[in-house]
Amino acid sequence: MKPKLTVRIHLCVCCLVVGGLLVATGAAVTTAAGASATTQGSWPYSNGDLANTRVATGSTISLANVSQLRKLWTFTLKGKAASNVGGYGTLSAGPIVVNGVVYMQDLHCNVYALALATGRLMWEYVVNKPEKSGPGPNGVAVVDGTVYGASPKAVFALNATTGKKLWVNKKLLKKGQGTFGIQPQVADGRVYLASQYGSGSGGGLLLALDATNGALVWKFNTLVHADQGVAAVGLGSGGAWETPLVSADGTVTYGTGNPYQTAASAIAHPSKLLYTDSDVNLNAATGKLNWYYQGVPNDFKDYDMQASPISASVNGVPVVLGGGKMGYVYEMNAETGKLLWKTPVGKHNGHDDDSLKALNHKLKLTAPYTILPGSLGGILTNLALSGNTVYVATCDVSITATSLTQPVGTKAGKISGEVEALNLTTGKVEWDTKVKGLPLGATTVSNNLVFTTLFQGTLVAFNRSTGAIVFKQKLPNTTNSTLAIAGRIVIVPAGGPKAYGKSGISQVMAYAVPST
Repeated sequence: MKPKLTVRIHLCVCCLVVGGLLVATGAAVTTAAGASATTQGSWPYSNGDLANTRVATGSTISLANVSQLRKLWTFTLKGKAASNVGGYGTLSAGPIVVNGVVYMQDLHCNVYALALATGRLMWEYVVNKPEKSGPGPNGVAVVDGTVYGASPKAVFALNATTGKKLWVNKKLLKKGQGTFGIQPQVADGRVYLASQYGSGSGGGLLLALDATNGALVWKFNTLVHADQGVAAVGLGSGGAWETPLVSADGTVTYGTGNPYQTAASAIAHPSKLLYTDSDVNLNAATGKLNWYYQGVPNDFKDYDMQASPISASVNGVPVVLGGGKMGYVYEMNAETGKLLWKTPVGKHNGHDDDSLKALNHKLKLTAPYTILPGSLGGILTNLALSGNTVYVATCDVSITATSLTQPVGTKAGKISGEVEALNLTTGKVEWDTKVKGLPLGATTVSNNLVFTTLFQGTLVAFNRSTGAIVFKQKLPNTTNSTLAIAGRIVIVPAGGPKAYGKSGISQVMAYAVPST
């Protein structure tokens, strides 16, 4: 029997306040002394704005006061919501902040509304269906008083004030079309999202829904035709993991996932496998293809070009930035998809062109073989753009396959990472800072700072001009999520798995600089 979707609205009649601890069904909040009942600031989209720049507009946090960041409140998951999903923990989504409310989704697909100033739980929409793709990153979008989210097989809309269900569509995905695990984007009356792990002939789907009722507007297959190598593995191909780019020119651009095939298949039966590992630009109203740029044709290394595309302009020419686990940043003409430059980030060990060589029948590969970046490396989270600089977090993790018939390597190498700054016009590296761990919090710009988080549980801030590390804050748990910045507050989901001596207790942390 499938669990029923329900809403819990937490009012004072069902809460107990003892010594500053707010105890409510399924969650607990601790608030620092002196926390204000009101505060200002917003993070209205998954990447800060519709252009996906991850710039914290209106933030008051800078080099001058970052050292004063202190814990403001903690929201702790309880019960089933706190149970680990697939070894990834319970939180991987980035927060949304609108009108003084923080909206979150956990990996059991439950949705929470928290007061930005205090962390108080305002309402909870209970789903309790674990994510199956990834799992995650999932997450919600909030537009015009409505919260939009998804569970593995359904998409729903909620009233942003009460959490009451407005509509749900459970008929969008058929057998072989995968499951949902993306943080959607909502614009111009449409909800844009995608499935992952589509094992059927069309791979994962890109979709647009009517925001008023959830009806399907269009869908786009990310695999042109069935492929025997992909079908033999059965894990799926394409789809999209991260929030798409909705542009003012009437287009939507997705970064798509990899095809799961073995090296043996890629060598024996090579194919471009369009439109996997690509940035795909579609007509936002109809879903018709305008252009695509494929970063890795014939991929057999689980590389993905999954990062949320970013909209920018260079000398008056509109461009799109993309990237992914192959460890490259790409800049493309926004009207044609023509590649303008590409830059490798992080460490590489000479296997970058293996898939292309196999496509051209020129690859000679024997097992065991080691690739760097591996499927747990490269660009795992989203980029940021401010001024003429692109900020990228990259993971330097190799992986070794012991057989040509393995779809994914099984032995990961030493873990390290880097945060880099690239020139928007040329792609040249402006600075490169090494970090001790995996930077999985994406990059986020706040005035003259760049923030990210490290998986082992550390919030880090860098000087935007030099790359110097200027601030570190230990978190109570590991973190596998992107952060958000609203006004004077940094919101960090610390809901990763139990590791590195951390508790494994899933918490949403809020840190703030003093009010001015």
